[in-house]
Amino acid sequence: MKKYVLAAAALGAVSAAALGAAFVGSGPSASTASSHREAPLISEDPSADNTDVYAFRSPDKPDTVTIISNWIPAEDPAAGPMYWEFSSRARYNIHIDTTGDGRADIVYRARFRQSTPVAFLRSTRQPFTITREQGGRSRLVAQGTTPPNNIGPRTTPNYRSLAAAGVVNVAGGGLAFAGQREDAFFGDIGAIFDTLAFRRFPGNAGGGKDFFAGYAVHTISLQIPIADLGARNNIIGVWSTTDRLALKVRTVKAKQLVRVKGKIRNKVVKRKVVSTRFVQVSRLGNPLVNEVLIPTNRKDEWNRGTPRDDGTKFGVFYREPILAALINQVYPGVVNAPERNRDDIEAIFLTGLPNLNNTGPIRAEMLRLNLGIAPTAPVGRGNRLGVVGGDNAGFPNGRRLEDDVIDIAEKAVAGALKGNNTALLLGDGVDTNDQPFMTSFPYQGDPFSGFENTKGQQRP
Repeated sequence: MKKYVLAAAALGAVSAAALGAAFVGSGPSASTASSHREAPLISEDPSADNTDVYAFRSPDKPDTVTIISNWIPAEDPAAGPMYWEFSSRARYNIHIDTTGDGRADIVYRARFRQSTPVAFLRSTRQPFTITREQGGRSRLVAQGTTPPNNIGPRTTPNYRSLAAAGVVNVAGGGLAFAGQREDAFFGDIGAIFDTLAFRRFPGNAGGGKDFFAGYAVHTISLQIPIADLGARNNIIGVWSTTDRLALKVRTVKAKQLVRVKGKIRNKVVKRKVVSTRFVQVSRLGNPLVNEVLIPTNRKDEWNRGTPRDDGTKFGVFYREPILAALINQVYPGVVNAPERNRDDIEAIFLTGLPNLNNTGPIRAEMLRLNLGIAPTAPVGRGNRLGVVGGDNAGFPNGRRLEDDVIDIAEKAVAGALKGNNTALLLGDGVDTNDQPFMTSFPYQGDPFSGFENTKGQQRP
């Protein structure tokens, strides 16, 4: 019997969390980053690659929670004529755990059809449906068409209006949006992946370059009434996944009537039977987990797993983060990151922090959000360091668009929550997104126009 193999695309993505000694400035710094290509196999399948998940109480509608899940890393605005779009052969899933057991109690599942070509261009307008699965039942809750990618003033004039028309109602209350958005993630990954070369030290000195500036992603964004979730203790766990259709070929024996020398006889023959099913190829909850906590040779396995796998299969990588050990090897005596017994890292990613968003003893990697904590600022205005900066409405209590997860994660891994003040020196020098966020749903800004692509170079 043969194993399942992907029928349409490969599984996974390339990650690099290398540490090194190169730096530029008055002193060294150590950091982590998300390249949006976090595991070897998914790097070969961009349209299935989860890049970021956000979950926060909506500041302008505080009785709702907004969940944003992004896919397809580093979309160049001028990537025509086959502009980026969702795969019609994948399932895109947003999971919500309302009981703290690391299993999804509610799943929002999106499916997309291919866009209709226009002349020599892919139009990128894709019909979609979103179903809600709960308690063994599935029902259609939203449908619509994605707005086109922002191609240029001739092809997509008045883009703000086109994008606004993409927001649709969700049955029972709430809103949904699917389509291209400006990438809200920010960070100096160009320096970080050059053996951790940093432009200035300490990390609050600025000087970094946002290498996600000008790029886009595809998003599925939901705004859901909090009352519709029924969360135990008012805390939810959130993660997203992508499924690809796989096929299974097996050989079976069967009897077949055949004529042998004029007589009808039974003969045993072998036949190949083909069956198909969806298999998970990508997973993302908290930012930076698979990128920098999980070793490269385990990243594809992590992508195929479930949150409940993490405590048993990957727990050692949270308790003894390899990044902390590498920081100390590269920068001896500078930061002194604790290397073992990291109950703080386990709490952040596997159980939630006590008196903040703890969901109980079951260790499961999820982005946890305490729905009882009110928003502290309009979108884009919260303290960028979240809980580390004294703002309990920010990461790792959920994740807002403005949360500087690279700086927060590196400070946390270096021991900021365990009283190591030298950890607070770390940072990549990029503190905000390159574009302002919208003040209302879907919050992420409009993508750059391909015609006005900031990545281009105009010749004299």
